[in-house]
Amino acid sequence: MRTTTDRVFRKAFVTGLGMALAALWSAPAQAADVVAAGAGTATRQMLASDTTVPRGVTVDLVRRTMALSAGEKRHLRGRLETTSTTTGIVGLTQRIRCLDASGATVSVVAASARNHEGSDTTTYATPGHLPLYADLLFTAPSADTYTCVLQGTAYSSLPGSYHLTAVADKTWLETDDTDRTGAHWWQNPACESADSAGACTYVGDGAARRDAWVFYDDGTPVHKWQAHPDAVSVSAQANLELTTCYHATASCAVVMQVYPRGKNAVVDTRLEFIQLDATGHACRTHSTTARRTVTDDAHHAVGYSSLTGIPIDSACGTRTFLLRVYVKHVSGQTVKIDGTQSGITSLTNGIAFNNFS
Repeated sequence: MRTTTDRVFRKAFVTGLGMALAALWSAPAQAADVVAAGAGTATRQMLASDTTVPRGVTVDLVRRTMALSAGEKRHLRGRLETTSTTTGIVGLTQRIRCLDASGATVSVVAASARNHEGSDTTTYATPGHLPLYADLLFTAPSADTYTCVLQGTAYSSLPGSYHLTAVADKTWLETDDTDRTGAHWWQNPACESADSAGACTYVGDGAARRDAWVFYDDGTPVHKWQAHPDAVSVSAQANLELTTCYHATASCAVVMQVYPRGKNAVVDTRLEFIQLDATGHACRTHSTTARRTVTDDAHHAVGYSSLTGIPIDSACGTRTFLLRVYVKHVSGQTVKIDGTQSGITSLTNGIAFNNFS
């Protein structure tokens, strides 16, 4: 994701979520905790010491190595909390990347992004501290030893010297200890950072749509998920990444740039997890809603939604579910619904889980 450098005073814009990744760094020492997870236990690897994330470098922060059989699934959740040495705007992207024994990236890379708005920012829960989360459902393509890494990247057009810092004990990678049997991963279609091909989905004013259904009418093949025969309930979650499309941003198609910078955006979202009947129509709809504001300073923002412990209604006649996210523009900037970049990096995604107890 990129923006241009047309803001005056002490803020500068950021460049390059779509940038090439630098070589991986060695992971620093880390601590591990065992926490409860929907499928049993999970191991949380903590960042043991504050770690600098310099401009333009992708830094390995926390990692876990696992020996998996072919087809085994693990849910990974990462949290990256950063502070900044500048009051200017600095882009931040976190990624969860899994590597096989040869060091090659396997399958999809999960990512989330947002601009750190400066060391003097008071709108975060802890002033100056920006937390980001990302989720990945990793499926081992073959029996092998895999190393999954939480990474952070900082990027900006700010002059001078600056860096972000990943905060110890607030930054972690959590990984299931056992197989997530039957879980399913959704990701929406290709949507590059600058969208020069006009492939992304937009909601807003001008040429954009007023609303959209992620994983349903955005070009994603509709997947009807089957809950496991032994599951007693199911859960679902979705991470929705949005980007504001102000004038002269390099993060949206030009035709979608309706307003000058500073207008911000408001959208309503609704995660739906629908149990279908034997005819393929809705039998039981479970949903959760949220109103989300994306400022032009943040520029990119990810919203997290989840539904847990949903009973499987035998009266529906099937154990089939449909997952989708409704996005409606309310006011302000047109927003881009970020998708899959470079064929591998997913910014908007969903997961369905079986619960066996």
